[in-house]
Amino acid sequence: MSESTPMAGNVLLDTNVVIALFAGDRAVLRRKRTSERVFVPATVIGELAYGALKSTQAHTNLAKIGELVNSSVVLPCDTATAHHYGEVKSQLHKSGQLLPDNDLWIAALALQHHLTLITRDGHFARIEGLSVEAW
Repeated sequence: MSESTPMAGNVLLDTNVVIALFAGDRAVLRRKRTSERVFVPATVIGELAYGALKSTQAHTNLAKIGELVNSSVVLPCDTATAHHYGEVKSQLHKSGQLLPDNDLWIAALALQHHLTLITRDGHFARIEGLSVEAW
């Protein structure tokens, strides 16, 4: 994994932070406004779509996701992301501390693009070289 410092103010949002954003969490809204650039992983869009489709307000929730997609830069996974994923999963496997695969893909994107991952999940701290903040 490349040891590179994340670009200040450039952040990648985890699913739980986007959900807080949708709920109108003032702290998240304030921090999002003061961030230089905000990115959303395609994996997060998938997790949100799954949650929306199993909810009783699927149409409303899918519309919120559409607004997020239209107002954000959505980062897709590519071959470079897959290499970061493999490195992270291998590192965690060796330490016996695996994380859910979707979280590994999200972390891989943050590492690939030198972004700070914004999450409320403490388990991301297990990943070497990953810059993490809780909002």
